[in-house]
Amino acid sequence: MTALTAHRNKDLLFQQVREFHPDMAGLTMPIPMDEIPEDLRHIHWVMGKEALHAAAAEVPADMVLVSVVGIAGLQSVMDAIAAGRQVLLANKEALVTGGHLVMKAAQEAGKRILPVDSEHSAIFQCLEGAKGNAPVKLLLTASGGPFRTWDQERIAHATRKEALAHPNWNMGAKITIDSASMFNKALEIMEARWLFDMPPEKIQVVVHPQSIVHSAVEFADGAVIAQLGVPDMRVPIQYAMAYPRRLTTGCKPLDLFALGQLTFEPGDTKRFPALRLAGECLRAGGAACTILNGANEEAVAAFLREEINFGAITTLVEEALNSLGDLPANTLEDIFEADRLARTEVKKQLAQGKGTV
Repeated sequence: MTALTAHRNKDLLFQQVREFHPDMAGLTMPIPMDEIPEDLRHIHWVMGKEALHAAAAEVPADMVLVSVVGIAGLQSVMDAIAAGRQVLLANKEALVTGGHLVMKAAQEAGKRILPVDSEHSAIFQCLEGAKGNAPVKLLLTASGGPFRTWDQERIAHATRKEALAHPNWNMGAKITIDSASMFNKALEIMEARWLFDMPPEKIQVVVHPQSIVHSAVEFADGAVIAQLGVPDMRVPIQYAMAYPRRLTTGCKPLDLFALGQLTFEPGDTKRFPALRLAGECLRAGGAACTILNGANEEAVAAFLREEINFGAITTLVEEALNSLGDLPANTLEDIFEADRLARTEVKKQLAQGKGTV
């Protein structure tokens, strides 16, 4: 390992630097150099946004795992591709906001984007086993989150504690809230559209509460190939890092006899309108997906601060989309400006008291 970066969790980063001994380490939220422990000061430290650029493009590396949360990952992905690195992608927003630019850059560089998200890794693995046969549909599974069985009214008034109680995965707060609202799945629809060159109408969300089938692919003859496994992110991460080999992970193997049953339900666009918005934004084109993403990030942050109701997250996103209308997304500058405008619009709505508790 040559580089490690983090945003603000310096203590965990210090622990990881001690364990993995990278040549370079950095925090995007800078700290004074005298806060770095004495035994770690021989490492080359980079602070601020430059830390991501240095890790992605400057230190010697064959591959770069991009797991930055949010649109901040877009520039890192583009930097890594430009530097000739293999990108292992755990950041949805890079493709949500700039998918057309990322995939064009990767194609021109001759560098395949290898997915790390469990669902997209599953689809990738299924396609690897398809021997070139083109899929007719992608079946993107979702756990359904903590509100899978709740009615629309109850979901709208869910508390912060209830929304953070994911039944299957241990994730950061923002991603966990997105899972509860299914904005996470909306972003994954957008990601899948670019990774696998599939139109949104051929990407179907399947709610699967056991999280054993991580996703599946349907083919022209009616056959469906699925990837199964216990919920453990070590599998998709290592598959991407060792591709095309499969190595021992230490993960618990899947015991089919202990499962009992697997259940599947259609994604409900009425109770979870984020699923509807994903298709609408992809069909609208331009910066619509960027607006959705930026507005959602601001709305989720407000919910985590307990300033708005859970149901207001979607309302704020839809109002931002309607208010901003068509915006271009021809360059990175266009995309970052659309993101800024989306956040500004949500902040304006919050200042006006919309959705506030």
